Amino acid sequence: MIVAPGAGAGPVLLVTVTGPDQPAVAAALMQALADISADVRDVEQVVVHGRLLLGLLVEGPGAGALAAALTGVTAPFGLSAEIRPVGVAPHAAALVAAGDGDSQLVTVLAPELGATELGAVAGAVAEAGATIKRIVQLSRYPVTSYELQVRGGQAGEVRRLVTEAAACHSLDVAVQRDGLHRRAKHLIVLDVDSTLVQGEVVDLLAERAGCQAEVAAITEAAMAGELEFGSALRERVALLAGLDTAVLADVASQLPLMPGARTLIRTLKRLGYATAVVSGGFTEIIKPITAELGIDRVAANRLGVSGKLLDGTLVGPVIDRAGKAAALVRFAAEAGVPLERTVAVGDGANDLDMLAVAGLGIAFNAKPLVRHAADTALNVPYLDAILFLLGLSRHEVEAADAAETLR
Repeated sequence: MIVAPGAGAGPVLLVTVTGPDQPAVAAALMQALADISADVRDVEQVVVHGRLLLGLLVEGPGAGALAAALTGVTAPFGLSAEIRPVGVAPHAAALVAAGDGDSQLVTVLAPELGATELGAVAGAVAEAGATIKRIVQLSRYPVTSYELQVRGGQAGEVRRLVTEAAACHSLDVAVQRDGLHRRAKHLIVLDVDSTLVQGEVVDLLAERAGCQAEVAAITEAAMAGELEFGSALRERVALLAGLDTAVLADVASQLPLMPGARTLIRTLKRLGYATAVVSGGFTEIIKPITAELGIDRVAANRLGVSGKLLDGTLVGPVIDRAGKAAALVRFAAEAGVPLERTVAVGDGANDLDMLAVAGLGIAFNAKPLVRHAADTALNVPYLDAILFLLGLSRHEVEAADAAETLR
């Protein structure tokens, strides 16, 4: 037991307990404090590879009485305890006034994350005048990710400096407001082409129609924001005139999902989140995929048909850039989810309005224009990395899978 010099003079004491983690340690410590009528003002605990670090802010007894009470617990458990004075315990109002009540979450992802990369992010947080209160590893595969709880500083400045540091080290990073809203029901809205699935559906259809080069060139220009999406879509669909409708089911059955897509949707459904896709692609191909995955809502374009052939037209309103944003707003209202608890994921220029309307807009392996406009960008080829931005760990995902297997 270490008691810092002069500890008896201060009315508030910081107790730091370290050692091997064991069952009932916290319960025994709290009982010892209750026995001497100590007022516990704050507690933080973390266990790292079986080692306990427990901090308590205690008010009431002097350091001598506190040390005597704790020795009866720490000695049998093989723990060490240090007691230091910290002065008068701050009131909650003072904490909020000082900015310490503001809490943000910084999520950092990369194929590999080491001390250099984490140090750069931590340095950016410090430069913004904020402090890191907690760091938790969320995953080691398919990417390495950490979540940092940050307090203090201005949210915009934290975001700016952290984003700059991440860019220098090729990291993906998201800065979000902390709070219980992260665990409330969300609506997740996904683009389809090059997001939920690999590749662009219209390009695959064009391959079957023998006009692949012409359609691919138009697609590339539209996704980069060089062409207005609605007119570009009609131009591409016109080139598909005469294609047998049987091709649609064939393309749908062979379309590969993005790695991690099944894990993402499966986990979101288990959490009770609402899911949707909003696509500039075609209902005839998207519906079988979303039905298999169990996605709740779909908004996409419909192809015109004459007999058993595509007639080169679209039926009904076009789901373009504005249409995607409108669909997200409509789906949120239907699901009873406030817009601030919506997440939109996309890669192309026609996703920009949707990403802006959502509470969190994620550019997924996106064009530069989209990466710069979105709240955050993921440049790893795993769609389930989105779960880490929602604060879920790989362990929680695997535990949910194991529980489902046992049912």
